[in-house]
Amino acid sequence: MSKLQELVKILDQRILDTADQVFNYTVPDLWNCFDYRGEELRKTPWGELVVNPYRFYRDAIQHFIQPKAGGIRTWGKPLSRHRPVEPGLEGGDWIKRATVYSMMVRTSTAWDHDRSGSLEDQNLYGLKETGTFVKSIALLSLLHKMGVTCVYLLPISKFSLKDKKGELGSPYGVSSFFNLDPNLKDPMTGPDFSVEDEFCAFVEACHILGMHVMIDIIPRTNSVDSELILDHPDWFYWIRHESLAQYRPPYVPGLGVQIRPKLEFLPVIYQSTEVRQHLASFVENPKATDPEKWSRLQNALKDRPGQSVLETVQQWFGLTVAPAFSDQVNDPQPAWNDVTFFRMYLDHPEASVPYLDREYAPYILFDVIKSNLYQGHVPNEPLWDLLSGVIPYYQKKFGIDGARIDMGHALPRKLVDRIIRNARQVDPHFCFIAEEMEIERAALAREAGYNMILGDGFLQEPRVLEYKTHHYMYDARHLPCPVYACGETHDTPRLAAREGGRSLTRMLTILNMFMPNGVPFINSGQEVYELQPMNTGVDCRPNEAYMLDPKDPYYGRLALFDRYALHYLNPGRWELPDQLAWISNLRREHLSTFTCLENIVPLGFNSPRDPGIAFGFVDDDKRGTLVREGNVFVVVANTDVHNPQYLTVHLQPLRQLSGNAARKGFQLFSSHGLARDVHDFDSFWNLSMSFQPGEVKIIRM
Repeated sequence: MSKLQELVKILDQRILDTADQVFNYTVPDLWNCFDYRGEELRKTPWGELVVNPYRFYRDAIQHFIQPKAGGIRTWGKPLSRHRPVEPGLEGGDWIKRATVYSMMVRTSTAWDHDRSGSLEDQNLYGLKETGTFVKSIALLSLLHKMGVTCVYLLPISKFSLKDKKGELGSPYGVSSFFNLDPNLKDPMTGPDFSVEDEFCAFVEACHILGMHVMIDIIPRTNSVDSELILDHPDWFYWIRHESLAQYRPPYVPGLGVQIRPKLEFLPVIYQSTEVRQHLASFVENPKATDPEKWSRLQNALKDRPGQSVLETVQQWFGLTVAPAFSDQVNDPQPAWNDVTFFRMYLDHPEASVPYLDREYAPYILFDVIKSNLYQGHVPNEPLWDLLSGVIPYYQKKFGIDGARIDMGHALPRKLVDRIIRNARQVDPHFCFIAEEMEIERAALAREAGYNMILGDGFLQEPRVLEYKTHHYMYDARHLPCPVYACGETHDTPRLAAREGGRSLTRMLTILNMFMPNGVPFINSGQEVYELQPMNTGVDCRPNEAYMLDPKDPYYGRLALFDRYALHYLNPGRWELPDQLAWISNLRREHLSTFTCLENIVPLGFNSPRDPGIAFGFVDDDKRGTLVREGNVFVVVANTDVHNPQYLTVHLQPLRQLSGNAARKGFQLFSSHGLARDVHDFDSFWNLSMSFQPGEVKIIRM
């Protein structure tokens, strides 16, 4: 029996066990895109549904997901094992035609179900109010409606609470690669159905709906209280505990701010007084200092499971793990006190040795961090073996389909090769996303085996007034691999909090569904115009953490670290999901037309400074022939999110590619209007139309 089927049986039993119980348990109406009809269902005026929780989550599986299973008993293998991969999309390139939804499980399905005013670990009914895998299965009906075909999960591994950020800590402070975060376990399934079982059920549900599942892995850093310290203290960097309070990235005079540690800068870096003092603060690992005492510590901790390894080391040896920091020289960010770097090489970087004035213990510095550029002679082979086995573990146990390698750009190339090779030995169609923001390095990422890069759309797209949006969308088609079509991520400001607000969010979310060589990316909460960022990591203003009304219960909180629920009751919450539902149907019907670069032509306007972006699309089998009406599409947006505009789209490149000479068309979609016939052509057969602020139109000719 599959784990999804087991979950249904458990929920069936819970329904029977609570038959006499009256529930005042609520969920947002957006979670019910599967038409739940429980007899107890009540709708509130503000958008919540009062439901029996066990029946609601059971029906999401039984009535919406399982009927789509097609007779297959279990969907726990990678999706490529269940559905044939299209020609040309092998080796993980299925991502080219995906629509990705980024989800942080703890937040994306968090809700104050008993309306007590707080997100409780155990509410009035003994149920969890932060997100779980079980509740996330119900959210899949919303994602399916929006046309999502790939669910990308922020880290789900067990993380440490040592020196945690915020109320709950960061999921990026991983302490154990091979255990899931126990806080994602849902109490409604009872003690005999583990969090691993629940994740298996979630993956099966995604696969039945045709959604790939990708996870975030973090092989460059680990928690300062990592479970690996006990057996492998030599995999980490150590300083005296008493010096931790003064520990910070060393300043290098004469190099400016946020400078990449290029080879020519090494002499300047190592001549810095602060750098020399920083290097001198590192010491040998405690096992090397006193092997016999370390053996006693190991035995003591094995008798006390749950005891903090790092705190014990601090007490016994007076040493602690050195925190990580940015690989940019003179980055104003403080040290990242909850995580550290793995020691990738057992010796110092070869290029840096000539600048060392004496013997130093293993240390963290900008060049050491960038182990992709600065290698030693002695790879830490046991560590490399462990790191290259993480993804195969999740493939074999859970059936995941892809991964993003966090800080993969700072890993040795040989280690990246091993990670990718090991994963594709399990599933040749496993997809890898490079956390590469410099688009000029796309070719190197593709050469390394990645299928796509993150890119810097989250920096460029929101800047419509500077025309950076235009350059990003038009230029992406020249890249050797796809890039995310996105205006926000879990590390950036929310689009709805940028200048242009909802108008900007709506325009970019829709237009990104058609960006050439772009993979549409929706950040959880973007679809309901969430204002508060999940983290203030990239491109954030000083007040970014305070976008909400001060009376809002989540004012000043960040989802990456705190208890936080998305504002699923926002007015207009159905607007983007409904529009994406229509667009996803059009994309599905003409997917190759909208995703194959050979079918796409960028379109210009009367002036390069006109506030518009437009693309033409020609059906695959109609290029170069006299195209009948209905085989050519024009997607055009008014990028002025504040004012109406009259725009003329020059169609000559599209007409030359397609042979289409039509002077009439049909407006299939408008983010601001209705479908209608289109006769808005000038004397040169160009499309001339009026647009509302931020309006996107799809015209078929």
